[in-house]
Amino acid sequence: MKKKLMTIIALATIFIFAGAQNSPQKKVVRAEVKQAPATIEIFDGKKIHHSDAEWKKILSNDQYYITREKGTEPTWSSEFNKNKDKGVYYCVSCNLPLYSSDNKFESGTGWPSFYKPVNPKNVFVAKDNTMGMERDEVLCARCEAHLGHVFNDGPQPTGLRYCMNGVALKFKK
Repeated sequence: MKKKLMTIIALATIFIFAGAQNSPQKKVVRAEVKQAPATIEIFDGKKIHHSDAEWKKILSNDQYYITREKGTEPTWSSEFNKNKDKGVYYCVSCNLPLYSSDNKFESGTGWPSFYKPVNPKNVFVAKDNTMGMERDEVLCARCEAHLGHVFNDGPQPTGLRYCMNGVALKFKK
C-alpha cells in the first residue's frame, strides 16, 4: 500500500513538474493521447443517379440484385455477421458511410444488425408492403440503394434493429 502511494505521488509530481515547464529548450514527455476518430461524412443532399446499365457496370450481379432490385441475401451468408473488427460500414454503391462497428450487435437473425446509423441523414426509411406485410425499408440517402429493413426490437439506447444485407455494404477498418 505504501509503495503504491509513493508511486502515485512520484507520478503526480512528474506530471505537475512537466506541465509547469514553459522553457522551449526542454522536451516534455506527455502520455499518449488516443487519436480522435476521423470525421464521418454526412449526406449533403446531393443524390447520385445512374441508369440501370450504369449500375450493372459498377456493381456485381449480387450487389445489383440487392441494392437496385431490392433483393435479400440468404440468412447467415454475409461475411459481416461475424466481423468483430473496428471500423465503418459504407454503401457498396456510392461509398457513403452508414454504420459504425461500435453500433453493431448480434441479433441472431442471420444478417448484420446495428442499433443506429453513423448519422440519421445518411439513411432514409420508406414503407415496404411487399411479402404480405408492412415493413420499414432502409435506403442509402445518396444513391437510394436498398440496404435492408429496420425493426423496433433492437437493443437500447435506440430500441431499433437495422437489419442489413451484407452485400449492400463494404467495410473499412
